[in-house]
Amino acid sequence: MSDENRPPDLLTLDPLQRDLLIPQIQAFLDATSDAAARESYGALKAAVESMAVSAEHQARLGTIVEVALQSGRIRRLFGPGAELSLNALFQKTPRGREIARSLRELNAALSKLQGDTVEEVSAVARGPGSWALSVKTSGCQLVLRFERDSVRVESLEVALG
Repeated sequence: MSDENRPPDLLTLDPLQRDLLIPQIQAFLDATSDAAARESYGALKAAVESMAVSAEHQARLGTIVEVALQSGRIRRLFGPGAELSLNALFQKTPRGREIARSLRELNAALSKLQGDTVEEVSAVARGPGSWALSVKTSGCQLVLRFERDSVRVESLEVALG
């Protein structure tokens, strides 16, 4: 695992992030009766209260941050500054780092189109919540797959001749 993909031993939170996340985690605690889940959420809540989240709790933290951001609740209740703060935190979680990696790969594939003449562009449904965009240029054909929570390069064919 490269250093940029390795989770940090401790993910440090600021007071705003702590104050935003504690009620979110408490809501998850209140909603479950499963003992193992309650223990895990309790440990995460304690880590957030201390503003230092260990690697073992970062994935669960990322899920909670993602849900809070996607719902729009954080921005609606606390404003754009709170949303920006949690977005910055999300980018440091395992899921956030995975999204950053996939975007780097996507941008590398898109750079292959630079300078080429676009000959054809089409989109197709791959299934519920999944689409593909095909871009054919004078030098390559790129198919991008868009899904509910990601975009990735499905295929890239480069003309060698």
